[in-house]
Amino acid sequence: MALHQLMSVTIGVPDVAQTAAYYAEFGLTPAADGWFSTTDGGQQLRLVRAPTRRLTEIVVAADDRDDLDRIATRLTRLGLTAKREDDKVITEEPAAGFRATVTMSPRLTQPAVPAAPYNGPGRIERAGGRAPGVLRTGPVQPRKLGHVVAGTTDLAATTGFFTDGLGFKVSDHIKDRGAFMRCSTDHHNVLVLAAPVNFLHHTSWQVDDVDDIGRGAHAMLEGHPERHVWGFGRHHAGSNFFWYLKDPAGNFSEYYSDMDCIPEDQLWKPEVLEGARGLYNWGPPPPPSFLNPDDLAALMAGAHSG
Repeated sequence: MALHQLMSVTIGVPDVAQTAAYYAEFGLTPAADGWFSTTDGGQQLRLVRAPTRRLTEIVVAADDRDDLDRIATRLTRLGLTAKREDDKVITEEPAAGFRATVTMSPRLTQPAVPAAPYNGPGRIERAGGRAPGVLRTGPVQPRKLGHVVAGTTDLAATTGFFTDGLGFKVSDHIKDRGAFMRCSTDHHNVLVLAAPVNFLHHTSWQVDDVDDIGRGAHAMLEGHPERHVWGFGRHHAGSNFFWYLKDPAGNFSEYYSDMDCIPEDQLWKPEVLEGARGLYNWGPPPPPSFLNPDDLAALMAGAHSG
């Protein structure tokens, strides 16, 4: 696979300062010009001013200039504009309208985090001491940006843009409502969903393990119960543990761990997921506001008035 990472996302929000404070508390490190960094991935989130919340840009990493040339050729064959620069290709998704940049970049190498010892039936890995997860006191800091989920008014066009244009691979489908796609060895880096309006659903951020999912969510909810959206649970597509929260602009942000890995040379047969399996394997049922965010009608009205 020529592509190898979802490098960053840019999100437009009405109140940058308020939203920035949320993501700093979420565990991302503020940098200059609206950027936020993860511990392993560097600058991976940028906030910019916009009238309503929206996905403004995604940046994807490729290996070399030959990869960029092939991507530019594919985009042109699809009738899309592909601005070719020395180390990148810049284009625009045709339905949802966000910018997509593919840039040359070294492959991300994450330092290994030792697995915490777990006791189980007939298996004592930890004796004479408390679990390390309950002894952690430092703030949770996401390791990297994992994926972004966007609603689109033309699912076929947006899916084709990622697969036929940029070179993503399909991992699973949610019947005729969505497509999980990858540009790395993670099960998915992008999920697109059929929707009545183009909008950003959520961004997802890798943490060390389930303890850090729980610790991160617990810290974010102290004094702010309105931030809770859905969790704790485990997805079927991707297998990852999850907990979803909501930023002040209305975007969801997910702590996740234990995502399925699909090596580049491994054959993978996408499933067509239906019912609950398209959303989760276990956990509390998703609230209606997860499937149809509370501000969806307002976003639709804004799109029609614009």
